Amino acid sequence: MAKVLLLHTGGTLGMVGTPLVPDAYGSRLLDAVPELLQLADIDIHIVCNLDSSDLGPPQWVDLASTIAGCHETYDGFVIVHGTDTMAYTAAALSYALEGLGKPVVFTGAQRPLSALRSDARRNLVDAVEVATAELPEVTICFDGLLLRGCRALKNDARSYRAFASPGVPPLAKMGIDVDMSRLIRQPARPFASHPVFDPRVDVVYMTPGMRPDAVLRRTEDPALRGLILAAFGVGTVPSQVRAIAPQLGAAVERGLEVIVVTQRGGKVDLMAYESSAGLAAAGCLAGGTMHVEAAVPKLMHALARFDDRAARHGYLLRDVAGEIS
Repeated sequence: MAKVLLLHTGGTLGMVGTPLVPDAYGSRLLDAVPELLQLADIDIHIVCNLDSSDLGPPQWVDLASTIAGCHETYDGFVIVHGTDTMAYTAAALSYALEGLGKPVVFTGAQRPLSALRSDARRNLVDAVEVATAELPEVTICFDGLLLRGCRALKNDARSYRAFASPGVPPLAKMGIDVDMSRLIRQPARPFASHPVFDPRVDVVYMTPGMRPDAVLRRTEDPALRGLILAAFGVGTVPSQVRAIAPQLGAAVERGLEVIVVTQRGGKVDLMAYESSAGLAAAGCLAGGTMHVEAAVPKLMHALARFDDRAARHGYLLRDVAGEIS
């Protein structure tokens, strides 16, 4: 029987009360869902017990370090996590666990395990079963779908179908059978763990009428090292009336890294329009098909790993875990 480590971080699945607060359910999951033991030999480790809005780089480091430390001991890993920031953490681990050869499966719930009509039991069972398969990726398992971790995003806060991966079909569908896709990636490098993240990254969402000085104030923060610019369309920003490329160019010259992603899905192409070409000329990097959820941890990871700017840019532009291709 496969050996699986279940890492609990908190989230709705184990919460109780009104309003919902974290509870000690993580340590009692096997009592609450004993059928999990029919699928795998399971150990449980409590990493933390937090609402996912409180999770970030310190917990990403803990999770990646824990998995790397017992990578050879277990056949797969399941991470119970709150839904609100699950996509960020899944993307972070996709980068920190490069060359991963075993399944790391995130799951959670929209309603607590203790509630009637909870989706928690199904999600747990599906995640543990997937964690015993030949699946060398970081994924999110939710409502019968298995999604690539660095391409997923939470798109519905009031539905059991909480996650989607625009542009990338599910890696598996869990119905009567588990139907695996041919899109599953195989490791191209030996396994290596790099659990480091620099949190000094900010995000700016472009909106019509945004004043350039609003962006300028963000970029002048001396503590800031990276900026994700969520642009319109395939990377367009105002270039005539309220041009922001000059401010960004000055910030890039000072050492700030700027990655341009789109607010609406698809691939960023900074040479497609005059209103985006200015960003390329300013030294901003095109984020490809990355969503904000994938771009933020990747930039944090690159800043922490690479002191040399050319090496950092090479990493940011490289498809590490399927986040760009």
